[in-house]
Amino acid sequence: MRLTRRCQNALTDVMKPDGFNIGVNLGKVAGAGIVEHLHIHVVPRWNGDTNFMPVIDDVKIVNESLEQTAAKLKEAFAKS
Repeated sequence: MRLTRRCQNALTDVMKPDGFNIGVNLGKVAGAGIVEHLHIHVVPRWNGDTNFMPVIDDVKIVNESLEQTAAKLKEAFAKS
């Protein structure tokens, strides 16, 4: 859970979201792919965003390249 909080803090610092969806996937049926595998999604959200449109309809909320976002997040993680 500390890593989840660290991810939330880095995303808050870099992306300034209004909130988060945080979910846990456990087991193959839940999408883990490996039965014993557990993973947590930390998804930044903004007022007025359109739920999961970026995933299912190629709509972009953040207007910058993934490389730029990754560089900013790496810097935020290095500080924490």
